[in-house]
Amino acid sequence: MNKVYNFSAGPAMIPKDVIYQAKKELQNWKKIGCSIMEISHRSEEFIQVALEAEKDLRDLLKIPDSFKVLFCQGGARGQFSAIPMNLLNNSGTADYINSGYWSNCAFIEAKKYCTPRSIFIKKNYNEKESLLPMNQWNINKNAAYVHYCPNETIDGLSIYEEPVFKDKIIIGDFSSVILSRVINVKNYDLIYAGAQKNIGPAGITIIIIREKLIRYSSNIVPSILDYQKISENNSMFNTPPTFSWYLSGLVFKWLKKQGGLKEIEKLNQKKSDLLYKKIDDSDFYINKIDSKNRSQMNVVFHLIDPKLNEIFLKEASELGLNYLKGHSIVGGMRASIYNAMPLEGIKSLIKFMSYFENRYG
Repeated sequence: MNKVYNFSAGPAMIPKDVIYQAKKELQNWKKIGCSIMEISHRSEEFIQVALEAEKDLRDLLKIPDSFKVLFCQGGARGQFSAIPMNLLNNSGTADYINSGYWSNCAFIEAKKYCTPRSIFIKKNYNEKESLLPMNQWNINKNAAYVHYCPNETIDGLSIYEEPVFKDKIIIGDFSSVILSRVINVKNYDLIYAGAQKNIGPAGITIIIIREKLIRYSSNIVPSILDYQKISENNSMFNTPPTFSWYLSGLVFKWLKKQGGLKEIEKLNQKKSDLLYKKIDDSDFYINKIDSKNRSQMNVVFHLIDPKLNEIFLKEASELGLNYLKGHSIVGGMRASIYNAMPLEGIKSLIKFMSYFENRYG
């Protein structure tokens, strides 16, 4: 049987070492006679898991003490509502940087709570799609905050600059890039991320928020989305997804063993460089994104002949190269190559792409 590599945009691959450890511990965690899925979230044993997970995440991202770390539910979509409800602070507007599908989804949701501005930053030059640099974003001085998404998984577009706007609350949807590269948390006021790409299994959402912002929460915010309520209850206002929390903690420890974010960033750069080189060296595969905005996590490409798409997907799957179909909005192919995707997976995909091009090109 071929090795299976999951190129899905999420839920995504989880490191094999983490899966193996979870399997060993599944029935008798810490020799307590039962699974971690069966113990109370308020037990001493699970509270220790939660504390270690937060500490390891803080170590990896170098999160300052002036920030709170919350482990929530509802995915990134839940935060599309939670953010305006918690942070508008009597303001009637906020700026949403529109770089693709997910940033636009956040903007649409915010329209339920205020009159947000959508700042469209996509442009095409010499048939290459790119994004306006941050110094060209037309920020509204009256906006309560600026929201942006540094990586658009569907579009295959990324923003690698970090924000330096003065006197602005900066919010980043890092669902698909958190822990894949080094960032300066101090440049942000709130970072949020669904787990199912680089953190762990679906079900938990990480929020890193400047502590002074938590006081802005309103009494009309549902308790399950109220940052103040969540913080006061140490992310346990209601029963959290304990298994996702535990497994995310194992991933944090795995990342530290890899050498932390500097080392994982080097590996991610190597993986994406190899795959983009294969595409660029070929007339059979096409990527029309400017190199400075190409996503390191989600490599989108098209075949020169779309009639070959289904054959490509079928033959790739037969070799264990799964979930390469692009999103229906953009079509083509998408290889999501998050932290847990090994270099061998990229090499296997490239080998198949070469074979397929030689056969059908």
